[in-house]
Amino acid sequence: MNPTTILLFILGYFGVLMLVSFVTSRGAGNDSFFIGGHQSPWYLVAFGMIGASLSGVTFISVPGWVGASQFSYMQMVFGYFIGYAVIALVLMPLYYRMNLTSIYTYLDTRFGKASYKTGAAFFLLSRTVGAAFRLFLVAQALQFLIFSKMTVFGHSIPFAATVAITILLIWLYTFKGGIKTIVWTDSLQTLFMLIAVGVSIYMISDALQLQVGDIWNRITESDYGKIFFFDDWKDSKHFVKQFLGGMFIAIVMTGLDQDMMQKNLSCKNIREGQKNMFSFSLVLIVVNFIFLVLGALLFIYASEHGVAIPEKTDNLFPEIATQHLSGAAAIFFVLGLIAAAYSSADSALTALTTSVCIDFLDIEKKEERQKTRIRKRVHVLVSLVLFVVILLFSTINNESVISDLFKAATYTYGPLLGLYAFGLIMKRGVKDRWVPLICILSPIICYVFNVNSAEWFNGYRFGFEILIWNGLLTFLGLLLISTRENK
Repeated sequence: MNPTTILLFILGYFGVLMLVSFVTSRGAGNDSFFIGGHQSPWYLVAFGMIGASLSGVTFISVPGWVGASQFSYMQMVFGYFIGYAVIALVLMPLYYRMNLTSIYTYLDTRFGKASYKTGAAFFLLSRTVGAAFRLFLVAQALQFLIFSKMTVFGHSIPFAATVAITILLIWLYTFKGGIKTIVWTDSLQTLFMLIAVGVSIYMISDALQLQVGDIWNRITESDYGKIFFFDDWKDSKHFVKQFLGGMFIAIVMTGLDQDMMQKNLSCKNIREGQKNMFSFSLVLIVVNFIFLVLGALLFIYASEHGVAIPEKTDNLFPEIATQHLSGAAAIFFVLGLIAAAYSSADSALTALTTSVCIDFLDIEKKEERQKTRIRKRVHVLVSLVLFVVILLFSTINNESVISDLFKAATYTYGPLLGLYAFGLIMKRGVKDRWVPLICILSPIICYVFNVNSAEWFNGYRFGFEILIWNGLLTFLGLLLISTRENK
């Protein structure tokens, strides 16, 4: 399809988002930007969190991952459910009881300033890297489908310009309303994403001449339908590794993440927040399964129609949707990708702004006009930082983005896991000034073990369970510097 036509559809889509932003941000202040005035309907938050949790990474990389990992990702998804239950029953009551805006304020109350700043800093690192991964993916797809085929003054549009446009669009509809706007735009974007996936599955199934009832049978007959892996405990796809990895990844990437918890804390009370978390976790299992079904169908289609599998399997879905199916498939693919990527990235931008303002600039102690001025400046600064990180990532990316994202999470979220676990389980305090050193050493040690695991441990390869070891090392380090005083 003509790139200009696709671009017009994208502009129309963002026109709808801008309209939603205009309506929802009327009368919005700093309280609305950070926590939505505690007025967000739980069902709206739950539905919007599906898109925010999945993001453009899931939209492209999970289907592309099927070729190498089959349906093994579902083992992690089942682990997610247990992790979300821990969040709803353990972490959320704590956050609501303390009436937190930034969840890392808990570390200040429990341990001290150094622990608090360390936890917030690890979140900033984790979420900046994660948001950069996600935005890189959508910018890469837009560059491939649209901007690389367009010229300005005789020159093709560079990737840096595509990234700048991508971030600017997010900034435009979030800069005023913040989380109050995002709760509504994320719900809309989740709807677009799910429609796009459904249409894509229908079109590929139709091209393969499959009825709805025949789809799963066709997948199980192929090489892509295996879900559970119990055979080789050394394999990174082993069920126990994936299940436990998924459980703890859910805890850290949602329960210990300001981005995801900021939406939950915008609900009216703890009961509504828990309704949101449990309903969201159930629907997420079904949605992830549907994405894997899409991935299997893409590889089956490629095999039967002689489509060469791209070196980066992330590009398989874009190629088939835009080059081998109808023009309508291309439009739905692009809108679905945009919706998935932006539903995650917009809240990340707001959460990063919130963390910098509250955790490092003590904005809550300022008068209202000064708060607004600082918040807007930080919002711009965070946007610029994301721009730079995406460009850096574009020079080194050489693997499936979903794999890279989770690998990064195992290192950057591990210290947060250890900090919160120690704070909730133990009754001891810590020597606060030593906490930053413990939190830096733990991921470094884990990285060394991960790189050398096959050689040192008779062929054993760490999977995402390295996150657990990372958190455990942090926990043990905190135990070594613990004191009887419990702040």
